[in-house]
Amino acid sequence: MVTVSKTAPRQSLTVVDNRTNQVYEIPIKQNSVLATDIKKIKAQPQQGDREEDETEQGLRVFDPAYMNTAVVQSKITYINGQDGVLRYRGYPIQDLVKKSNFLETAFLLIYGELPTTSQYTKWQDEILHHTFIHSDIEGMFKSFRYDSHPMSMLTAAFSTLGSFAPEANPSLRGQKLYTSAASGNRESLEMLDKQIFRIIGKAPTLAAASYRMRQGRPFNRPAQGLSYTGNFLYLLDNLSGHEYQPHPVLERALDALFIIHADHEVNCSTATVLQVGSSLVDPYSVMAAGCAALYGPSHGGASESAIRMLIEIGSPENVPAFMEKVERRERVLVGFGHRVYKNVDPRSTAIRALAEEVFAVTGRNQLLDTALALADYARRSEFMRKRNLYPNVDFYSGLIYQAMGFPLDFYPVLFAVPRCVGWLAHWRQQMLNPAGVKIWRPRQLYQGAGAREYVPADERAGKPGGERSIFDAPVEVDHGGDSRRNALATYKDERGNTRARSKL
Repeated sequence: MVTVSKTAPRQSLTVVDNRTNQVYEIPIKQNSVLATDIKKIKAQPQQGDREEDETEQGLRVFDPAYMNTAVVQSKITYINGQDGVLRYRGYPIQDLVKKSNFLETAFLLIYGELPTTSQYTKWQDEILHHTFIHSDIEGMFKSFRYDSHPMSMLTAAFSTLGSFAPEANPSLRGQKLYTSAASGNRESLEMLDKQIFRIIGKAPTLAAASYRMRQGRPFNRPAQGLSYTGNFLYLLDNLSGHEYQPHPVLERALDALFIIHADHEVNCSTATVLQVGSSLVDPYSVMAAGCAALYGPSHGGASESAIRMLIEIGSPENVPAFMEKVERRERVLVGFGHRVYKNVDPRSTAIRALAEEVFAVTGRNQLLDTALALADYARRSEFMRKRNLYPNVDFYSGLIYQAMGFPLDFYPVLFAVPRCVGWLAHWRQQMLNPAGVKIWRPRQLYQGAGAREYVPADERAGKPGGERSIFDAPVEVDHGGDSRRNALATYKDERGNTRARSKL
């Protein structure tokens, strides 16, 4: 406890606990305070406090959906949402899109600096050397239904991939398999980097397998001599010809999109990667977890949703009527606004020029006029300006993907392949933390019932204090025809007891 004094400004926060009249001085570092310092603010239970509030154990910070909680210290990606800034390791995203390529940017994100010529050559060789997958994994793909979602297949494929690398599993080789790298252990560093080579190299192969499975086509083997994205397009599209070469504009556009999608700070999927990674599980399970988070329509599925919205709008003259429904909150507008950016999404700025280059090759996207009319309406709309709703990366990337002929349900996969690099960069940074890796364990504010005594079944009167709502028990589920037929059948169970639901 300290007293408040009017002195020169200092990097601290003075907090008065009105429950106890105690004063706390909390250090401020990098414009942040430690949540554990907040926990030092304690009091005896007050009137209205519950046992479950744990008042004596210190104040907790309640931040639903991590609206203002920093969970890691990172050197990878910087975002300034107010000014529309996105930088990888200090380099503006616009410069990297214009001057770099995906594999070079991947090296930058993971290792901190742009590679020298010799470093890049070795890096590229290592990545492209690890593009092949075990033939049994191809068999796993063939076990899926023909109409399985490609992202579901990719998620399962990453998890399966880990079972083919038991030497890379800390559960089998010891929990310090990767964390020992933080002290400079060469074997640990080598094991860590080898998994990075494998995952980045195999990601396009797995993604292409999910695509070919949906098309009912045999899987291609990775090609030698093509670029990273050139090989990906070969894996997707080659049929029976020789010396396949993707169109350079499409190859470059996809490479640029991969740069744009490579990382975006601690978003939903990256937070998932770090949460799962904190348990020290193998990196293939970490990638599968990232894919599962990216799969959701509020994250990696947003570009698909944006195109579906444009298809529904149909033509430019329908835009005003659609936007009127949005303003009445009858419809959801997809592809505009962002959780972080309160200004123009810098990725959308970098991507617009790409869109024009692709359309010059593929022909004008029939949805482009509708998209431009929607963007123009948003610029002029007071409703949109007040809410900082500007076109984001999903709005334009979806148009490019559609112009290039990718099916809508493949868009999240096109997002996941490059995002593996960002996930790996954050995972590697986590493993190299000199202080070690602490398992993530968020707190909660418990609002349920207090301590209760068990009541035997024949004495239960129902929900205390009123009638049950629809949320208090399973709703009735409509089963298929076979279940209805079985319900009318008579049979004996494994104990020889006769079972009959029918009253015949």
